[in-house]
Amino acid sequence: MDLMNQKVDSEQGRLQCSKRMWTIEPVFGNIKSNKGLGRFNLRGTAKVTGQWLLYCLVHNMEKLWRYGPEAKAIW
Repeated sequence: MDLMNQKVDSEQGRLQCSKRMWTIEPVFGNIKSNKGLGRFNLRGTAKVTGQWLLYCLVHNMEKLWRYGPEAKAIW
């Protein structure tokens, strides 16, 4: 725990955490709260992977619909 706290509290750790908050975390929050995927409904790795990929597909299609294909700079 102490080693991880030192990594996170370092200059490079803070930079990585701040990037993560802007790039990765909003995607998971959107899929979990707005799309309603709090837990998977299926059993088995293959089925869960398929369900996850469908949710990711919907998320990316929504981004294309909202921002259009010319807004590549946001991603």
